[in-house]
Amino acid sequence: MPPARATAPREDKMTAPRLRQLVIAAETLEAADQLGELLELGAPFVDPGVKEFGLENRVYALGDQFLEVVVPMADSAPARRFIDRVGEGGYMAIFQTDDLNALRARVDGMGIRRVWNIDLPDISASHLHPADIGGAIVSVDEARPAGSWRWGGPAWRDNTVPGRLVSAAMEAPDPDGLAARWALALGLTVDERVLYLEDAAIVFREGPVEKLAAFGLYRPDADAILSRAEAMGLDVDGREIRFAGVGLSLLE
Repeated sequence: MPPARATAPREDKMTAPRLRQLVIAAETLEAADQLGELLELGAPFVDPGVKEFGLENRVYALGDQFLEVVVPMADSAPARRFIDRVGEGGYMAIFQTDDLNALRARVDGMGIRRVWNIDLPDISASHLHPADIGGAIVSVDEARPAGSWRWGGPAWRDNTVPGRLVSAAMEAPDPDGLAARWALALGLTVDERVLYLEDAAIVFREGPVEKLAAFGLYRPDADAILSRAEAMGLDVDGREIRFAGVGLSLLE
């Protein structure tokens, strides 16, 4: 994956959306525990609000960004249908914007359905239908203040570890078409199948089905993580670890 055009986290207005959270759908919470062990993450947040979607979850802080594992607890949960259809894997990408009203108007004009909306004093959010945006559930959220993040829990700053989300890779039979849809929705321009965000990049590449295929991560102890992955019996290919249907690519 190409590196993001990195900037330091900011409390003021953004010029482009940020990649704030990536989500894996897994069969059991053991996957969440294993992810925490693999990456040596801090204590996770358990969000009771995800019961609305038939889920249990664990949310880990990485810098001021987040990795989440969701597990379906009801047969009616959309995540259950996702796993039954394609197996464990990348389920959702959450972006932060400083103008959610404009984005809502834009996606409405594109015919992209908003399947869930919330407006709270500290955050507003909209989930975009994966059948319309393509590849994954996309959530776009406006946090107030910009450096906060309700979904990480009240103590995320105490539990975070050094690192950041660098990129995400989307696969599709038509990566150019998928990239164009995401770019229009997020108000960005495609640059050779890459969308450059405020502090990360979304890469689009060819694949047999539309899916959120890989997460690019930076952790200062990447070599130790790769050794730990091998000791845990995970598939390691170069600097990418196969974990719960997702490639975890570690930045050198």
